[in-house]
Amino acid sequence: MYDLYDFPLYRPPSEAYSLIIQITLGCSHNRCTFCSMYKDKKFVIKPVEEIKKEIDTFRAIYKNRPVDKIFLADGDALIVPTKILAEILDYIKLVFPECQRVSVYGTAIAIHQKSTDELKLLYEKGLTLVYLGVESGDNEALKFIKKGIKAEKIVELSKKIMNTGIELSITLIAGLMGKYQDNKNHAINTAKIIQEISPKYASILNLRLYEGTELYKLMQEGKYDYLEGVEVLKEMKLTLASMDREKFTRKVIFRANHASNYLNLKGNLPDDIDRMIAEIDNAIEHEAIDVNNYRFL
Repeated sequence: MYDLYDFPLYRPPSEAYSLIIQITLGCSHNRCTFCSMYKDKKFVIKPVEEIKKEIDTFRAIYKNRPVDKIFLADGDALIVPTKILAEILDYIKLVFPECQRVSVYGTAIAIHQKSTDELKLLYEKGLTLVYLGVESGDNEALKFIKKGIKAEKIVELSKKIMNTGIELSITLIAGLMGKYQDNKNHAINTAKIIQEISPKYASILNLRLYEGTELYKLMQEGKYDYLEGVEVLKEMKLTLASMDREKFTRKVIFRANHASNYLNLKGNLPDDIDRMIAEIDNAIEHEAIDVNNYRFL
């Protein structure tokens, strides 16, 4: 089965038990200063007939096992032209009629390029969840990591896609600005963007640096160093404490339990804000974090 994949292969933690089908290779943006995931891959949209053959092969592999969830990789499968993506979704429905959820990574650019009618069509065809790397709600932080978009536009595009029926899962990064810059605005504005979007899911990961990224190069030059341990938890506490409970338009399933996190947190926003802050305080007070443990993003 692994012969069907072009490695490296990535998927969100919540897609651990999903069938992964690569309909693109790499990431259409691929300029974020912290990300090493697709640096060695040229972005390609695979031919639709090749994708269909791979879907048939996966059906043969899973002929005696139901497939409930399918994740379409790589880093920005939503960028695929709507006509082609709709054809792929139709074929998935034909070959895997038992599938209940089809999800993709999407960039803000991909959401921007698709009309509301196109997104509604994709929802009707079976696209139920998009993962969007928001990273921060602070414009200076977004500029620093070369995200190529401002927070206000991220909010607009997030609401655009959610209004079509497609659920949204956003990820943000704690410790993004490192030791040598003020993390306060990043933390506070990250709280604001979570409540303004009020997605189905929101996750906060901790930054890890990898060779080959711009931030790693800055670290080697002594111009950047990432936050660790207690300082990251203090930033996450500020994010939670800065949330305005009245600004949420619905409950948000919140997670900070990725392998990169120093402390596992999970709950619903805004209901569990106080409990999670207390858990952070307890971890700091009792030094209940292992700063030497290897974590990765």
